Formats: sequence, structure tokens, C-alpha cells
Amino acid sequence: MKQVFLETHGCQMNVADTDRMEALLFHSGYLRTDAVENADLIIVNTCSIREKAVHKIYSLFGTYRPMKERNPDLILGLTGCLAQQEGENLVKRAPHINFVMGPDGVDRVVEIVQAASTSNEPRIWIEFDKHKEYSIPEIAPLPGQAVSPSAFVNIIKGCDKFCSFCVVPYTRGREKSRTADEICAEARQLIDRGAREIILLGQNVNAYGKRDLDPPVAFHELLYRVAEIPGLERLRFTTSHPRDFTPETVAAFGDLDVLVNHLHLPVQSGSDRVLEEMRRGHGVDEYLGLIQALKDTAPDIEFSTDIIVGFPSETERDFEMTLELMEKVGFSNSYMFQYSARPNTPAADWPDTSSEEEKKRRLQRTIDLQNRLTQEQGQRYLGKNVEVLVEGLSRRSENEGTPRWRGRTPHYWSIQFDDPELKVQPGDLVTVQVEGQRGQSLFGSMMDCHEKNSRKNSVTA
Repeated sequence: MKQVFLETHGCQMNVADTDRMEALLFHSGYLRTDAVENADLIIVNTCSIREKAVHKIYSLFGTYRPMKERNPDLILGLTGCLAQQEGENLVKRAPHINFVMGPDGVDRVVEIVQAASTSNEPRIWIEFDKHKEYSIPEIAPLPGQAVSPSAFVNIIKGCDKFCSFCVVPYTRGREKSRTADEICAEARQLIDRGAREIILLGQNVNAYGKRDLDPPVAFHELLYRVAEIPGLERLRFTTSHPRDFTPETVAAFGDLDVLVNHLHLPVQSGSDRVLEEMRRGHGVDEYLGLIQALKDTAPDIEFSTDIIVGFPSETERDFEMTLELMEKVGFSNSYMFQYSARPNTPAADWPDTSSEEEKKRRLQRTIDLQNRLTQEQGQRYLGKNVEVLVEGLSRRSENEGTPRWRGRTPHYWSIQFDDPELKVQPGDLVTVQVEGQRGQSLFGSMMDCHEKNSRKNSVTA
């Protein structure tokens, strides 16, 4: 078989897209390799949400150019959001690329690779899917490939929010939801093959079902349906938008044992004025009210978020309000970014009011605060027993031969623990006593391996 090297940048949607391309290419005669120098085909699945990520991709393809010169038959492909955003500009800047394909081309990857292999000109496919329905047809799994204990299921693509800073509507298109039957069938297949946790994915996941579904199904109804699948131990969803969070979805955190008490809920800023300019459609009080409603329903729930600093017109007071909001919520983790203008977005044309040095200072203060909040959250686990879904051996075990496992708690903390006798396997649920913390990671010792505890998201002293 020919060999394909696949590299993924960006969000979990991109990870899921890469996995699907791997399966489709396997059935057309390609085997995935981790050695790029052995590849007949190299595909880089890209992100365009940050300017830094874009520069990284161009640099990466510069390193592949000598490989292409040595082997003219090598096929180089660039896929994902950067491909959708830049299109022909990519092949102008990197003419050694054989094809450019947007996210809606994933299911046509075999056709596009074949066309690129017989053409002297780069192939560009960045059309949006014109079909009203969003479907991901079932394909045969890779032979012998184990399913991850934690598996992704795409339920909706695109976004209709058009936040003034965000490129997603221009690279992923408008919102389209898959049918609940198709989603449940995929989740059931993954669980039958060994998955124990399902993560429902979408750029705006809780907008699911708002458009064009026949019969209509609301997001909270989908949660209840997936939760009923036998063998499911944990259920998550990401990324949600505060505007689309309904009381029924809040109630699901109290009703569903498998729905973990952790939520990623981007806020972006703690200033009402900045949120209005971002076109987020909610204010600080609404956001904090939603946080409180979730805490009332699930008292031990933890939150992570996205923060942008240095947005055009952000003042020092606006920034301080963001820090104040972070303190009020007590996020266990945050994805923090310095604002960078993205093509086609309204904010790209707005003048900056902060210097580059000021933006960097604000970002560092945000990081420092989140590090403290994370430390404070993690200290609460010391000496306690937590339920861990085992994902695999840690890098320490792989590199040094020490039998140590890695996994996740229900609240999405990464945790490593020793298992000298190698009693457990990926997919097991084990009890681990927490003995230490380093950043977002916990460390401990395994107490026992067990079936799911009936008490949701259990943490015991």
C-alpha cells in the first residue's frame, strides 16, 4: 500500500475530519505513516482562527518543498479552514502544493487526491456543500484499529453567529445539523467498538436542530437520546455558545448521570461594551446568570472558557473587567489569545487602540491569573479519590518504560497514575487517589478498577 502522512492543526472538528480522511484513504489504498519521509501523500489539515497558526502552516510547507523536489511524485495537500480561507492564494505562495481542499471536501478526499496525482496544475476545491441536509455516511472502520475510549461525533457544522472577530462562518459555512438517528447510530457503533465516552462536536454545538431538521430535534432532546445508548459511561459536548443555552439543556446536567459536570463555555471578554462590539449577543450578567443556573443544577460543575485580549477598542478598564469575571467564575482552564485580525471579518478593518506591547502584557496577566485559578482548583483534589477514564500509557511510560497510565477525570483534568502490575487497559474506569498537581495535570495512585459508580462525577475524600 501507498503511505499517507497526516498532520492536524486546530480544533477537535479538525481532528475528527482527519480521522475520517484516514479511513477513506485507507479504503483507496493508503496506509497512515508517522514517518513523513516515507510518505507518498502528505496532507496537513489546517486552522485559520489565529494569525500565528497561519504563519506556522506556510513555514511547514516550506520544509516540505525539498522533499517534493527530490520526489516529484509526492503529493502535497492542504485541507481545512486555511484552505477554505486562502484558496488560490495558497498555491501562489506555495506552488509546490498539489491540492487545496476546504472542510466540505472531506468526503471527496479520495477523488481529489486522484485528480491531483494526474494533473500538472494544483487542484482547488473550496466549494461549500450545497445540500440542505448534513450527513456523514458510515464507512468501514480501519481493520485492527482500536477505537479511542473517548470518541468524537460531529453533530452540527458551521455557525450563524457572525461574531465580528471570527472567521468560522466564512470557512465552515452556515449551520447544518445531522439527523438524531444518524448521530445515535454512529455513537452506538463507536460504543460497540469500545468507546466509553462520546464527545458531541460542533463549532456552535448547542445550536443543534435550529434549522432544517425533519423531524425537528432540539439539542437537549439529542442529549437525552444519546444518554440512553447502552454502554455509554460519559457524555460531553463542545463548543457551546451562551446565547443557545436553554433551560432544558441546563436541566440535563441534573437529569443525566452520564453528562459530566464540566462545560467549555466561551465568554471572550468581561466587558459589556466589548462583547457588544464582538457581536456576541449576550452581556456579562447573562453569562454569569447562566453560570449560576448551572451551578444550582450541578453544584460541583467546573468551567473552562475562551478569552481574547487586545480586541480593537479594548481599554484598560475593559481588560480589568475580564480579569474580574475570571475571578468570579473561577475557571479551571482557559484558552487565552491575543487578538489577531482575520480576513473578511468586520473587526479586521477596525483600528487598534492598544500597542503590541500592551496586548502582550494583558495576555501575560491573563495567563498568570488562570494559572493561579487552575492551581487553586487542583489543590481541592489533593488526597481525594477521583474516577478516571483510562486513555492509554503516558509519555513517561512510552519513553522510559515506566508503567504509568494517563486518563481524564469527569471534570476533564488530565491525570497520570502508576500501575506496576499493569492491571488496567485503555477504556477502564479506575479510582485514583490524587497525590499531586502540576498545572492542569494531576498525579496519583490507583486504588481499584471498577464499573461505573452510580453517583455522578463522584469525588470522595
